[in-house]
Amino acid sequence: MLLEILLLILGLVLLIFGADKLVEGASSVADKLGIPAFVIGLTVVAFGTSMPEMVVNILASFSGNSGLAIGNVIGSNTINILVVVGITAIIRPITVMSSTIRIEIPYSLLAAIVLFLLANDLLIDGAEQSILSRIDGMVLITFLGLFLLYTYYSAKSDKYAPITKVKKRKTYISILMIAGGILGLYFGGDLIVNSATTIARSLGISDAIIGLTVVALGTSLPELVTSAVAAYKGNSDIAIGNVLGSNIFNVFMVLGISSIIRPLPFYPAANVDILVTGLASILLFAFAIKGTGQKIDRREGILFVTIYIAYIVYLVLAA
Repeated sequence: MLLEILLLILGLVLLIFGADKLVEGASSVADKLGIPAFVIGLTVVAFGTSMPEMVVNILASFSGNSGLAIGNVIGSNTINILVVVGITAIIRPITVMSSTIRIEIPYSLLAAIVLFLLANDLLIDGAEQSILSRIDGMVLITFLGLFLLYTYYSAKSDKYAPITKVKKRKTYISILMIAGGILGLYFGGDLIVNSATTIARSLGISDAIIGLTVVALGTSLPELVTSAVAAYKGNSDIAIGNVLGSNIFNVFMVLGISSIIRPLPFYPAANVDILVTGLASILLFAFAIKGTGQKIDRREGILFVTIYIAYIVYLVLAA
């Protein structure tokens, strides 16, 4: 058991390191190709924040571990709102940008609703089994495309849109970083899937619970660290947009591609987890539009973290 835990930690380190280097190298190459900074932020950086979840899910899909694949995405999205936004607001109250209220929060909620509708064949259609099919995956990817198009034209016309700062590097260094990042993602993801599955079986709990908690928390660490540092430096308004963008990519891109690779059986118990994610998005929207300041304050941050702790207690008791 101790060895498996150490391998899981090593996998998370490799995964986060790989994602960071891949984004940095790809951003530098994109900059050399003359791609605008806001487009790099919308594509390379946004895709990069979901790469840990993506790699874990693809490997889990190939191994037939749907519980881990779906649990990882839903768990990461829940952590992103309740824990990442919560801790960020506790460190320093968040001023929520109008574009976040107009685009990211509603689309994050839409992602939860679309996932619920596509995954519940048994509940909605009376089918023998609920499954995220390849057609469902294509629908999810279509929603991602619509989101990217809408965000692109909004950012292009918004002079206040945040610009991604790209560190310029020599081409061969950028290519080495991309290659190293891909290797880190692959080997890190492989270690996580194998060790998490072994731990779940030895403890007699489901892969989905491990995905919802340990793996989801690990793959959300980049967002947590980035947002906490941004809050400390007074830039938490940008951090919350990145977190919600990650949620949108997790559902539409990560689950979309995962289910296209291999259809994912969906267990009805996961509806509670989708409900928690959806309610978290609604709560975030309500806090953001209340009053005139568009702020998430410390009390609301504490409430978010408290809700997450209660949710974890529920998962443990229900396991």
